Amino acid sequence: MTQSSVRGEGTRPDSVRHAQGRRAGRGGQNEGGTGTRGQGGAGGHGGGRRSGRRRAGGRRHRALRWSATTLAVLILGTAGAGYLYYQHLNGNIDKGERSSGDSKAHKAEPNAAGQTPLNILLLGSDSRASDANVALGGGKNHRDNPPLADVQMLIHLAADRKSAAVVSIPRDTRVDIPACEDPDTGQKFPATNTIINTSLARGGAGCTLATWENLTGVYIDHWMTIDFAGVVSMADAVGGVEVCTNQNVWDRPLPGVPGGSGLKMTAGPHKVQGEQALQWLRTRHAWGSDPLRARAQHMYMNSMIRTLKGQNVFTDAGRLMNLAEAATKSLTVSEEIGTVKKLYDLGAQLKTVPTDRITMTTIPTVEDPEDKNHLLPATDADKMWAMLRDDVSFDDKGTKEKKGADKGDGKGNGKDAAGDDAGARGDARRPSDEPAADAEIGVLVQNATRSATLGPVTGRAGEIAGALAEKGFAKAAKDGSAALSEERTVVRYPSDELAGDAQRVAEAMGIPADAVRKSTDVSGITLVVGADWRQGTSYPKQKTPEAGDLPETSDALNGSDTSKCMDVYKPYRW
Repeated sequence: MTQSSVRGEGTRPDSVRHAQGRRAGRGGQNEGGTGTRGQGGAGGHGGGRRSGRRRAGGRRHRALRWSATTLAVLILGTAGAGYLYYQHLNGNIDKGERSSGDSKAHKAEPNAAGQTPLNILLLGSDSRASDANVALGGGKNHRDNPPLADVQMLIHLAADRKSAAVVSIPRDTRVDIPACEDPDTGQKFPATNTIINTSLARGGAGCTLATWENLTGVYIDHWMTIDFAGVVSMADAVGGVEVCTNQNVWDRPLPGVPGGSGLKMTAGPHKVQGEQALQWLRTRHAWGSDPLRARAQHMYMNSMIRTLKGQNVFTDAGRLMNLAEAATKSLTVSEEIGTVKKLYDLGAQLKTVPTDRITMTTIPTVEDPEDKNHLLPATDADKMWAMLRDDVSFDDKGTKEKKGADKGDGKGNGKDAAGDDAGARGDARRPSDEPAADAEIGVLVQNATRSATLGPVTGRAGEIAGALAEKGFAKAAKDGSAALSEERTVVRYPSDELAGDAQRVAEAMGIPADAVRKSTDVSGITLVVGADWRQGTSYPKQKTPEAGDLPETSDALNGSDTSKCMDVYKPYRW
């Protein structure tokens, strides 16, 4: 077991360190009280609570944001008594713009029953501007640093609401971050390729959401962030959560490795709450890496969900109101779910999933050849993204029906970024207008074969334009601009009268019909050759994963599994 990600913990890119005009997050703690990052956050939502510039402090507790967010949703989703002071609770909730970055992800098509999946991005910022979180261990002299999203998890609730998947991305994973704009300050940030946790400082939680959408091709409905000022009281209110280690653990500073959460416990199961719960969730050194810290967080979350389902926590009105108060004060959410009622409705959907149908995972990664302290998504991650796009369950307890077998790029087709509905786009149905003759259809071909792990394939735009010309599309031409990055091939068209022509282009190249999209981003029919088509002149048939067909490297953990314990990295045993 290596500690490459541990060595890189203190690294903060200069371009981020000195950036100005950031929206602040809330909450968080400094690991070991000596680092430069905290936790918290308005999810980059522009300054935290009412002040518009306030940031939460300290890195010590960043890892618990995910726990507190889920707990808050469960509380609000289960508690009708929260309506006793509905307006007051509404006033507690901070809100921000859903997306502040350049993203082309499309909402999934409804299934046969008219249901669509629900995707929620949970973020933990390391901003440390609040006194409450500084008191919990954050560094006072780093309050002006822009926030970083050090904990990032995507919850995918299946369209039939019978299963749920959670996917974590380690904070030091290098990805493409799109062009973003801070919704509060108007500051614009160009597209870049760097570690994913910096996305929060480049336009808030909405920029992190756009980054995830471009990486995965998955449309994300909402984001949620939470600070840590209210986390301890919520963790205590649950009465503790059981966790387990295989050896005695003490996460403390060692020669050459500063910091540490302070977690100290003997081997075996223990119920943790308050400060000890925070220590468990922020521990990284003692587990050995960021991906293993995600595993510990997943164990904690599964245990907390089981605890909440197994106790009558919501029968005590006083206790319930205290929980609701703490939850709403801690939450910052995307504006479309910024009321207690919306959160109640959201929680009502989440709580229907049985624990044995919840699967928590971390994306497979490889060491970044440019920096051994950083990671890159491994090729196996593409399979996980495909499962999310096609709404294929991560477990095998449901049907193994091949959902979306004819979906091509698998991104789904709800309303696109321009607000066009499925009927206005090309999809599995033929457009009503007849296409022009092939020789009269103009097609611009773009090379977007660059992916998170592979460079672009030189000459792909010209190669596919030539293949179109050989098929009779005399007006096909390549786009000579720099290579783009899209996970899946798509044919875009700007207006309804070109829908039939776009469908004809897709048909000629073997591209699935629902990879044809209406978009205001193009001025004519544009064939975007994605990372899924790196060779050949006929679009390759895409294999649709089956239920439970996760990569072995995804570190999957089932929500009902009570047998798992964390292994302790040898230097941190006692």
